[in-house]
Amino acid sequence: MKKLLFLFLFAVLVLPRNQAFAQAVTDEQLGLMYFNNKEFDKASALFERLFNEKPNLFNYTYLMQSLLEQNEFDKAEKVVKKQAKRFPDDSRYVVDQGFLLLRSNQANKAAKIFEQAIKDLPADQRKVIELANSFITRRENDYAIRTYLKGRQMLAPLYSFGFELSNLYEMSGNFEKMSDEYIALLETNPELLNQMQARLQNSLNNDPEGLKSEAFRMALLKSVQRKPDDILLSEMMLWLSLQIKDFDAALIQAKALDRRLGENGNRVFSLGGLSVGNGYYKTGAEAFKYVIERSDDMSLVVQSKVELLKADYEQITRSYPINYKELSNLEIRYRKTLDEAGRNPLVFPLMRNLAHLQAFHLNNSAGAISMLEELIGLTHNNRLLQAECKLELADIMLFTGEPWEATLLYSQVDKAFKNEPIGHEARFRNARLSFYIGEFNWAKAQLDVLKAATSKLIANDAMSMSLLISDNIDMDSSTVQLATFARADLLLYREKPGEALALLDSLLIAFPGHPITDDALMKKAEIQLKRGNFAEAEALYLSVIKDYGEGILGDDAQFFIAELYENHLKDSAKAMAAYQELLMKYPGSLFTVEARKRFRLLRGDMVN
Repeated sequence: MKKLLFLFLFAVLVLPRNQAFAQAVTDEQLGLMYFNNKEFDKASALFERLFNEKPNLFNYTYLMQSLLEQNEFDKAEKVVKKQAKRFPDDSRYVVDQGFLLLRSNQANKAAKIFEQAIKDLPADQRKVIELANSFITRRENDYAIRTYLKGRQMLAPLYSFGFELSNLYEMSGNFEKMSDEYIALLETNPELLNQMQARLQNSLNNDPEGLKSEAFRMALLKSVQRKPDDILLSEMMLWLSLQIKDFDAALIQAKALDRRLGENGNRVFSLGGLSVGNGYYKTGAEAFKYVIERSDDMSLVVQSKVELLKADYEQITRSYPINYKELSNLEIRYRKTLDEAGRNPLVFPLMRNLAHLQAFHLNNSAGAISMLEELIGLTHNNRLLQAECKLELADIMLFTGEPWEATLLYSQVDKAFKNEPIGHEARFRNARLSFYIGEFNWAKAQLDVLKAATSKLIANDAMSMSLLISDNIDMDSSTVQLATFARADLLLYREKPGEALALLDSLLIAFPGHPITDDALMKKAEIQLKRGNFAEAEALYLSVIKDYGEGILGDDAQFFIAELYENHLKDSAKAMAAYQELLMKYPGSLFTVEARKRFRLLRGDMVN
């Protein structure tokens, strides 16, 4: 009996309240449904009742918006005034009164209210921010800017509202003033450097036309010219140059800072590595030469000599056709540096690079293998460098026609560094080897795992090769065409371009219209480019763009032909047109950022 009495009392006392609460929630959800369905008459009726019961911000906002959608300005005005009386210190409702006047075509009256709100603003940081945010909510950014400027006038230097103003200027598209605000912040509050760089980085990441970075660069240049001895401005100029990958400008700043601060070449050396890593080999070489000539840190000088040789190697092997006399002279420089420095850890990378040069370009695989085996013995205390040497040795084994020796070495590195970048690299090379010899299913399984690799480069390469395999295995599981392409690719890897070209030609003749055609044409273009046959390469790229431009290789062909015009045919007009075509036709391409930068450089936008 007591239990039944308790349940009865619970039902009487608790359930009605819960039901009322559930009803309130239901009404709000129903109002939102009406609003989202653009049934504003029903939404306003429901939210009016809810607002009268509970005049909170949620009910107010949806009631106001529903009334505005129906142009019921008189009703909306009553709601705003009622709310303004309840909350006289809340600037939101003052701004909304002006906003209502704007919506009802009474701009002059609205302006008076807005002006008065700014005029009455107290010297209170919180109130300044509240009023500015109220203007921003109603998209009155100009009045929000004026609010912050008034706040600065009253509260500076304690509060300058620099970040808030820079953000508003950016939202308004006034990138020049945005830049001025950032630089003023840097000059008055140098301790905010890291915070400012973080904000700017986010801003520059959303800068498809490069307008923000260009405005900031010009503002910085003016400031640096006005205050040439300001270290922080120079640091910022260097930082910006790196963000937009203008490594030539970055080198100028790094050298100036190195001389001014007596850094003994350390900053310039780091910049050299960044330049080479991003494909700016000439700039990297200049950086390393600077360190060699000026630094008295002998270990840094030796490292710079090693990196200079690497940068020069990259320049030579990317200038088509390759000048083998220059490579022979480079080998002499390698050996001279090695003799001067002796066998020590600083030159171990040089030995590895020399082995690669000998095997892949100077027809001396035996000497390369001997050097790597020696180096593997010398690096027993450095597991990472030893693994890099094993990868190089495996590459040479594959190059000389010993795939099983190569796969054994790749597997050793993969196993030893399973969840590390070099382990992922080893697995990718092993999968590529399997592709070369026709083991497509195993290769694809490994590549699909690597698509989630932490290294973006490995992930992208794995994805491309995986797609190549899946797109070119026929419905009946035939792999004849793919196997032919893979053999041609292996021949090219083994520096047998003539044989690779003949095999690709036979593939195109035997299987016209097969899905692998665009891949074969792109591979032929790569071979012709490396041979220095630029007209033939151009024709092949144009063929891919014309007949297969909608496929996955369309943007690749568009970017590579632009590079061909820029770097090899020295035709700036055609290069600009090709880069612009890529930006218009393939806005989602991985090449768009680089294409936009090169287009602007060719147009002269980024000339200091």
